[in-house]
Amino acid sequence: MQITAAVAPEPGAEFVLEAVELDEPRADEILVRVTAAGLCHTDLITKDDPRRREPIVLGHETTGIVERTGREVTGVRPGDRVVLSYRSCGACRSCAAGDRAYCARARRLNGSGRRPDGSPTLTWRGAPLGGSFFGQSGFATHALATEDNAVRLDGAVDPLVAAPLGCGFQTGAGAVLNVLRPPPDGSVAIFGAGGVGLAALLAARAIGVGTTIAVDVLAERRELALRLGATAALDPGEGEVAARIGELTGGGATHAVEATGLAPVFEEALAALGTTGMLAVVGLGATSARLDLRDLLHRGKSVRGCIEGDAVPQRFIPELLALHAAGRFPLGELVTAYPFADINRAVADQRAGRVLKPVLTW
Repeated sequence: MQITAAVAPEPGAEFVLEAVELDEPRADEILVRVTAAGLCHTDLITKDDPRRREPIVLGHETTGIVERTGREVTGVRPGDRVVLSYRSCGACRSCAAGDRAYCARARRLNGSGRRPDGSPTLTWRGAPLGGSFFGQSGFATHALATEDNAVRLDGAVDPLVAAPLGCGFQTGAGAVLNVLRPPPDGSVAIFGAGGVGLAALLAARAIGVGTTIAVDVLAERRELALRLGATAALDPGEGEVAARIGELTGGGATHAVEATGLAPVFEEALAALGTTGMLAVVGLGATSARLDLRDLLHRGKSVRGCIEGDAVPQRFIPELLALHAAGRFPLGELVTAYPFADINRAVADQRAGRVLKPVLTW
């Protein structure tokens, strides 16, 4: 079928809205009419990756309405409203242990640009077009997905709020709720107050953590963090971040989230931990950083990588939506709606820090 999609033609180029061909759903697939799609840092990294060799349709924080299902699909049906998240095989050792975010087939299922069997879901100008991004490619009027990455939504849920739960908000909140699990008398320092970082802040506030500290270079984000209930918001440009966090927490944060993907920020976050403190790393970017092994050893600190908030979407997304409905997780404060036709303006605004989480709508 012919659909409209935001194609990333080559690394560094802007998105272009184009007519493309989408395959018919196979036996295990569902066809979703897209209502909203969040713009995530991972989309932009992939768009501009110089190693990318073909045009691609990105988008992996998608809400929509199921229009058709394959004959093997039993968990969703036409008319269901869904949010789409990452794919996992369900059969490998990690999946069997409940660690679906670390699926052994994650790369093939989420980042190969093809179905697991190597076939394309999209064609453009007579040639295969990269698709199946996180099992969806939601920057389009329609997307093919599967039961394992679709979560049914209650009819009352705002798609602008639900879409980023597919990745960014799930990641930040899960880093706190599933990995760090700070107690009420603990303290959480969040490095990078973007969509992921502020979702982590809201999660810490939702479970009553006493001290929450946001660190960001942008004054607007620091101000928003304070409005959302942060105990303090620090400008790293003023220096001595670890020392200031030590003063605010009485010796260092019990927990921290690194959401920037920058090596110097990771090093600062680790230094800001108190004795036996734990750091969750969720930012995508740097491939190496310095570790003070003596500090790590003698103060019992730990570092934990965290993908997708260690979440199983079918369980975790409904939990976050319940917190939102109860007024304890106000995600609406983080999103800004854009028409899909303005996708490049949304990218520019996000990169400039004018908005936190753009959500594209048709």
